[in-house]
Amino acid sequence: GAPRIRAELKLLGYRVAEAAIAKYLPSKPPRPRKPSSPSWRTFWKNHLSEIAAIDFFVVPTATFRLLYVFLVLSPDRRRVAYFNVTANPSAQWTAQQLVEAFPFDSAPKYLVRDNDRIYGELFRRRVRNLGMQELPNAPRSPWRNPYVERLIGTLRRELLDHVLVLNERHLKRLLTDYFVYYHTARPHQSLDDNAPVPREIEPSERGPVVSTPYLGGLHHGYSRRAA
Repeated sequence: GAPRIRAELKLLGYRVAEAAIAKYLPSKPPRPRKPSSPSWRTFWKNHLSEIAAIDFFVVPTATFRLLYVFLVLSPDRRRVAYFNVTANPSAQWTAQQLVEAFPFDSAPKYLVRDNDRIYGELFRRRVRNLGMQELPNAPRSPWRNPYVERLIGTLRRELLDHVLVLNERHLKRLLTDYFVYYHTARPHQSLDDNAPVPREIEPSERGPVVSTPYLGGLHHGYSRRAA
């Protein structure tokens, strides 16, 4: 959309109004209003750097197997701190992923999750041992974990809707490659139109714009290089 295009142009040294870009894009229907909770939004805003958000989502393969992707997101910079893939998730496996994600006392203060039964006593005990406080979502309230839910939607729209996943190894490779693009090249409106790993603004004096393909050309990053 226009905000993403304007962000990319800004990082390449062009100053273009969002309205000017939107003028040449096809119009979209207005999005329906979503339920809101001012107090919950305030909590997220005040503790963003102290929160980790986790969730699972399911990916079918070309042979109709189901793979489960576990995500750990640091929402302050929209950075994927950790991910893994399994065909057989369990409470023990999930608890071990937290240890892998936050080694050496690096765990944040709060952990936001849903109420899936996989987060049982074994998992909760591991969370306590890591020094984190759990913040389970209310039932049927995915908007209470907005950042990781938005990431899952982005993964489906920008990657998984365009490829056939063959097996667990193939999915790990696809996600690894996509997260390189996501962290270093893709602008985010909420990050002042920059990437999770900040990009510097490149003025036109640096040279022409060069496109770098990711995932075989499914996405591209843009930068300037000296001629």
